[in-house]
Amino acid sequence: MARDHCLLLLLCCTLASFFQGISAVDHVPVLMWSTFSSLWNMKSATFEGHIVKNQELHSFLKPIFKQGSQNVIFFFQNELSVEDFTRYGPDYDGKEIFCNIQQLLEFSNSSLVLPAVDWRAIKHLQENQNWTKVQIDHFEEFDLNIDPSNPNLISINLRPVNRTIDLKLAQTLVDNDKVIGMVSRTLRKKGLHFSGIYTAMRPSVVIRKSNDGMFQTGRRLMTTDSISPVPYAPLNVTNGTNTCILFHATSLLLTANGTLINLTNETFISNSVDSSGSVCSTTNTTLSLKYALQQNPSIRVNTLEIRFLMRNKFYAGSARNWFRLDFVEIVQDEQNVAMFNVSGVSAPQEYSFHCQLVGTSRLYGATFIPANKAAEAWTIAISEFQIQGFNVENNLFAYASDCTSFFTRAIWMALVTSLVLLYILTYGIHMIMQLTTNDRFDDPKGQALTVPQTD
Repeated sequence: MARDHCLLLLLCCTLASFFQGISAVDHVPVLMWSTFSSLWNMKSATFEGHIVKNQELHSFLKPIFKQGSQNVIFFFQNELSVEDFTRYGPDYDGKEIFCNIQQLLEFSNSSLVLPAVDWRAIKHLQENQNWTKVQIDHFEEFDLNIDPSNPNLISINLRPVNRTIDLKLAQTLVDNDKVIGMVSRTLRKKGLHFSGIYTAMRPSVVIRKSNDGMFQTGRRLMTTDSISPVPYAPLNVTNGTNTCILFHATSLLLTANGTLINLTNETFISNSVDSSGSVCSTTNTTLSLKYALQQNPSIRVNTLEIRFLMRNKFYAGSARNWFRLDFVEIVQDEQNVAMFNVSGVSAPQEYSFHCQLVGTSRLYGATFIPANKAAEAWTIAISEFQIQGFNVENNLFAYASDCTSFFTRAIWMALVTSLVLLYILTYGIHMIMQLTTNDRFDDPKGQALTVPQTD
């Protein structure tokens, strides 16, 4: 019976992953278990291709909140996907990544697996005001000093996952699984009834690479690997009253002397980045992003600042204003300044600029070219880059001018090849039309034709 339950979890995750290609990446899995019996019907756990919305999620949670004095434990990860359960299953590298979670689902009195739940509904999980709420960021056993006579709503923030390095991701999932198991055992030792919910605040996005290790850019036909947009708001900078700069990316990665620095979470999710040094005007705009990295001992950088310097200028050739991203600067520890010239980032001033990949690689749609010796030590890779530094209205991006033009190299090659084939066809038809027949024929019954030959 326990084995069947585990197989059911993997089956639900696999089917949801298949239907993920139909719906955009806008859902997260939700795993629930409880010490109370018969809270859910297990047949309701298979929702292949169906995304559970807010109303349905509340109906699944009603059996939990209708119980008397009990405890509800939320285990929140920064991102989670059904692909994590299929990729890091029981056979992954001889390790059991989700060992405690599988045991809780198998041996709890009630359990339920929802492979696809709208991520926007997750934020409504803690809206019950009649419960005592406890927020724990780093779990320790002594943190669970709760009153068993009152219902408690405990929210535990698990370690955030980093998908840039596969080994670190697997280890983080193992550590989070141990925390879930530790909390469950602690509550059982205290003799408390409880219900556990494991989910994430947003879906995960896996950035895939081609066989040669390079990111894919431009148009690709019949592709199965794509980078889906992450549903979080762009970073906005105000001039005191109105928004003057908008910046968005699904991944912001820097590499300094072989050390990878992932700034995506600080910039767009936790919003711990300091953008107060940004400057807005009608002609020149600077987006300043300052990061404090002392909390990460593996990175030999204390402070980091990234500056995007944009200019708005009138061009007589097009009779309109265009904005350009002229320079990108990286200031390390307020001393070392790495400067990059930017190629290919421009748009009309009323538009925003978008590019699938920008960075220091020449294979990207827009390139950051090192302008001094300090810049040669840095590597930049920004996915789904979008920026607008002028004429921002209603805190929304304007129409985006994309770095990938309509006539790509592949389209030009196809057009040239078609023209060559068309020329060959035209020349062949012309030669066939020039063929003529003889106007005189030899009559076997008459006098033979003679063709005089003269020197």
